[in-house]
Amino acid sequence: MGELSKPSMEDIRLCPTHGYYRGEKCHCGYVGEVILDRVRVEKLGRLVSGILRHFPERFKLEMDEDGWVNFDDLVRAVKRKYRWANQWLIKAMIYSDVKGRYELREGKIRARYGHSVKVKLSDYPVCDKERLYYGTGEEEAHRLLEIGIKPVNQAYVHLSTTIEKSEEVARLRTEDPIILEVDAKSAVEDGIRIIMANEYIALAEEIPPKYIVRMMRV
Repeated sequence: MGELSKPSMEDIRLCPTHGYYRGEKCHCGYVGEVILDRVRVEKLGRLVSGILRHFPERFKLEMDEDGWVNFDDLVRAVKRKYRWANQWLIKAMIYSDVKGRYELREGKIRARYGHSVKVKLSDYPVCDKERLYYGTGEEEAHRLLEIGIKPVNQAYVHLSTTIEKSEEVARLRTEDPIILEVDAKSAVEDGIRIIMANEYIALAEEIPPKYIVRMMRV
């Protein structure tokens, strides 16, 4: 498979029919007005991601064990850093995010994955996939076959639901990715907690080596 480049940040625009989207045109072909330019999208995204994943206490926000914080409190915290920000721009960023990084519900917001702060995420569904995939480099892959997959600088191991997604993640770190295939079905049956963050990402506290069943080059 060819090398995948990291996508550049895009403007957020508004389609009157389909709502917020990123890029020049909505999927319907409509060219909407710019709601948030790409520079501010990056600034706002970095700050919101940092607060919800890594340092809520720095902004005096209370986070519960499932990663939720009060949305209005987050808006006030963001406005202290960027006076131009408001609740609608934050919502535009959330609703136009095709990677599903955030969840907004009943006046609360959280990051779906990527936490370094300790969160239980007890309301996530249990993984129902038979196989999951983890992309890495060759040297690291051989080490993981021996010791298993454990989180590094994050609260959970992030696994992909498809080979293509795991390759995409791996290519951010290496030009020659190795994909490890995980027997998720057996792991869950044996009591390993694996949960679904979204359609493409599953989370586990660790994956013991016995559940890594195949190593693939892509």
